Amino acid sequence: MSFATRDGRDWTPDYLISIDANKCIGCGRCFKVCGRDVMTLRGINESGELVDLDNDDDDDDEIEKKIMVLNDQGACIGCGACARVCPASCQTHGSAATEAA
Repeated sequence: MSFATRDGRDWTPDYLISIDANKCIGCGRCFKVCGRDVMTLRGINESGELVDLDNDDDDDDEIEKKIMVLNDQGACIGCGACARVCPASCQTHGSAATEAA
């Protein structure tokens, strides 16, 4: 699927498809540049399970690592801002056709 920019040039969105939990460092840079709530920060506990992060500092002892995960993948507009700021190169992006496959 192809779209056009404001002045009519061809543009193909590059949608966020996945985030590699093994590579993600949980820095939050991608979250900060995305205004569409496509991602959210979660924790990985000692058992390797994804857990919500509370504002309670008491629960932080159980968190081994913080990572970014997809929150609302359908809200992605394919701008690629998150990929440009990611220092860990942990994201996979693709066209709508790639995502459907």
